[in-house]
Amino acid sequence: MSHCVLCEAEATGKSKYCREHAREARAAWQLMLQEKSAERASRVQTFESLAKQAHAAGMAAGTACIPIPMGVGQPMPDGSVKLIEVVEDGACGFAWVTIRPGNSSFSIWAKKAGIASRAYGGGVMVWVGGFNQSMARKEAYARAYAEVLTAYGIKAYSGSRMD
Repeated sequence: MSHCVLCEAEATGKSKYCREHAREARAAWQLMLQEKSAERASRVQTFESLAKQAHAAGMAAGTACIPIPMGVGQPMPDGSVKLIEVVEDGACGFAWVTIRPGNSSFSIWAKKAGIASRAYGGGVMVWVGGFNQSMARKEAYARAYAEVLTAYGIKAYSGSRMD
């Protein structure tokens, strides 16, 4: 028979502790689990608040942005261009925010929350879906979103491309 590692009493079953010390170890383990659960809930609440703050900053920047209107034309046989329409939202394009590393606690939370997805080249990506096709407004949103995350110590970069 084996003895408890903390006292000379007989250990129970496959445990390395006696009954009294096994109860104490179990109580300490359950307390640790409760503390970790509370920490996780606090972290999730912080991330939710941060994501809302970044989205609000992005929406404000995208709404305040005044894009340069884009003219759509058709080339004519004489070399001139016939103006067909003016697109007030400017050039068409896409924008996103890349967050690195992809295994950080914020990145993992953002993926689980459905805010982000895996990014090409590493990290996670928050896609800018609003503002119709206006690349300028989407870029403004992405820059503001990334600035908020960066201010809280999260490595975030905005990116865009023309359509």
